Amino acid sequence: MRNLYLLRHAKASSAGASGRDFDRTLESQGREAAAKVGVVLAGEKLANPLFLSSTAVRAKETTEVVLNNLATEHDLNFDSRIYEADLPSLLTILSEIDQARNVVVLVGHNPGLESLLRFLIGEVRSMPTAGLAKIAVSKSWSELQQGDGTIDWLSKG
Repeated sequence: MRNLYLLRHAKASSAGASGRDFDRTLESQGREAAAKVGVVLAGEKLANPLFLSSTAVRAKETTEVVLNNLATEHDLNFDSRIYEADLPSLLTILSEIDQARNVVVLVGHNPGLESLLRFLIGEVRSMPTAGLAKIAVSKSWSELQQGDGTIDWLSKG
């Protein structure tokens, strides 16, 4: 059994210094929420998780805050494809994960994360900022099909 955690970035400012959506930074409320997510993930006692994060500033900052509150060995990869990724793109990214990996934390954005969640569990769920979903999947990362996941829980940020 594999566990996939979907984490939507925490609350960000309305505009980055450059005016680009990509450059938006976390608000103080977002930093606090990301720290709480880190505590939740620490309670999960994850075994060498792989963190895959969007390269957008708010996602990178969310990932960094979460990891500061998670005292476990982990691997971290930033992937520019996660920013603005649709469902097929996210499935491609997941399919490239080493099959020996059992725990993955995907840090990204809506609407892609909600689409992936709906695809895997077969029901519509809202992913608010700093929302975290734990999904159990029995198939390999490269074989994921619609309905292959079971949601264990979804925190509302």
